[in-house]
Amino acid sequence: MNQDPYPSITVATVTYNAAQTLPRTLKSVAAQTYPNIEHLIVDGCSKDNTMELVHQYVEQNTREEIPHQIHLINEPDKGLYDAMNKAIMAAEGEYICFLNAGDCFHSPDTLKRLMEQLKWDQLEPGRRPAVLYGETDLVDAEGNFIRHRRLQAPQKLSFRSFLQGMLVCHQSFYVRTDLAREELYDMRYRFSADYDWCIRIMKKAKKKRLALHNSNLILTDYLSEGLTTQNHRKSLMERLRIMARHFGWPAAIGQHIWFVVRSVIKK
Repeated sequence: MNQDPYPSITVATVTYNAAQTLPRTLKSVAAQTYPNIEHLIVDGCSKDNTMELVHQYVEQNTREEIPHQIHLINEPDKGLYDAMNKAIMAAEGEYICFLNAGDCFHSPDTLKRLMEQLKWDQLEPGRRPAVLYGETDLVDAEGNFIRHRRLQAPQKLSFRSFLQGMLVCHQSFYVRTDLAREELYDMRYRFSADYDWCIRIMKKAKKKRLALHNSNLILTDYLSEGLTTQNHRKSLMERLRIMARHFGWPAAIGQHIWFVVRSVIKK
């Protein structure tokens, strides 16, 4: 699968009864012009026709001019983050990104443009960036543009940036797979484990003195009605605990007071 000097990337898609939103995601991955892709689909034994769509996708992929590798895990799981941990452990790509049902790459050349920014042949594998990140647009259930994501990725990212909230959308946060395996999603969190995971990955990068590369690209069109959006209040409480764990209670409480004030001002 490896095609030097460019690294392979695993696009992980976690599904469960996702037949309504999955086609757009499959089409987006299939359209990518970057050749070195593994599409890993982790399904929790869907009861709708999700798997029928996946099998059609696999069949169509064999007829593509530049077919991607497609691998499938279809078994019960303990929820979203358990399935995502399975994806990390099974991924064959040097980097992994999560593009779940309804989410899309911003354009067909998104991965190609991202990967061509770095001189991979001059970077030893162990010194390659820990994270590649970028911006996100929000789309509706039909894939229509709603707005740019309110929280913008900082020009220079660090784990301390996330004291201000999740400045980089999870879907636009690509992680070296070897580092991801050292920092799996914490199953104690039901709604905001991705926030905790990104912070721990960035802490790991700082410890290893690895770069966080800002692509300055819009990487993802993100379906706005995700698990966290549907459980906003519970997610906020969970995020408060995560923030306190990483930054201390005074900083966490102070920041959440500011979140409330900011939301009132904007109204």
